Amino acid sequence: QLQLVESGGGLVRPGGSLRLSCEVSGSTLDNYIIGWFRQAPGKEREGVSCISRNGGRTTYADSVKGRFTISRDNAKNTVYLQMNSLEPEDSAIYYCATRRYVLQSTCSMAEGGYPYWGQGTQVTVSS
Repeated sequence: QLQLVESGGGLVRPGGSLRLSCEVSGSTLDNYIIGWFRQAPGKEREGVSCISRNGGRTTYADSVKGRFTISRDNAKNTVYLQMNSLEPEDSAIYYCATRRYVLQSTCSMAEGGYPYWGQGTQVTVSS
């Protein structure tokens, strides 16, 4: 059984940065893609970013392109989400999720395909 633990959330001022981490245990990550999702109060959960098995392909929601960067370190079984130029609209609970994936060089932000989820970490952007 895979377990995912997010960390790195917190309170930051607009324009600031945070780096979220997602540590996975229970299996090596070589055969898994990772997705980051977020849910703001009163809103549906949305996909933020995903990264392929080999790290060569990343996808971002339009709202975070150019500001967020996803990366992975398979040796550490950890995936990161670097968030720069944060805006109040980025405030949400951020979740990482993982799924086995056949293709090495692509990923998916289709939430329904992810069976393994972390508990979430709160990000609040406020002055």
